[in-house]
Amino acid sequence: MIRPWELLGTRLLADHGIFRVREDYSLSPRTGKPHRLYVMESRDWVNVVPVTAEGRVVCVRQFRHGVRSVAIEVPGGIVDPRETPEEAARRELFEETGYAGEDIVRIGTMNPNPAIQNNRCHIFLATGVQREMSQSLDQGEDIEVILINEHDIPGLIADGTIDNGIMVAAFHYFHLHRVGPS
Repeated sequence: MIRPWELLGTRLLADHGIFRVREDYSLSPRTGKPHRLYVMESRDWVNVVPVTAEGRVVCVRQFRHGVRSVAIEVPGGIVDPRETPEEAARRELFEETGYAGEDIVRIGTMNPNPAIQNNRCHIFLATGVQREMSQSLDQGEDIEVILINEHDIPGLIADGTIDNGIMVAAFHYFHLHRVGPS
């Protein structure tokens, strides 16, 4: 039976604003030996799958520095302090795309990478979205809004056009919400 590891100590190694890195010193219940482990701490994230009345998904195209390439994603970002995940989803959708919708529902929550990260990602579906204004981007953002037919999404995942794992998971939750679990 797998048991939790006893935390013997922890210390902050670095604070980079949007994430912190800590070192945990934990005892393996199997071997009884201590190990140093590293965790990235971050506030929770949100992603929102916004769908127009015509069945088009409002996506964003932007350069991603980690992989040094342009990616297609759904709007999303970090949940600010004193903000609920739903409020963050509405804000990120509006800021990144200029779109808004009345109907927004959480369709999933997941651990992006529990081996080294402590945060969760909340996935929302916004239906009947419409463009209400132009984007309101931060200084470090350069985002192009694109509309994709929702029926084209599986093919874009299959051919690698959409290859961000968190986006693939968001579209999986979207699919489960639409058709239900099999």
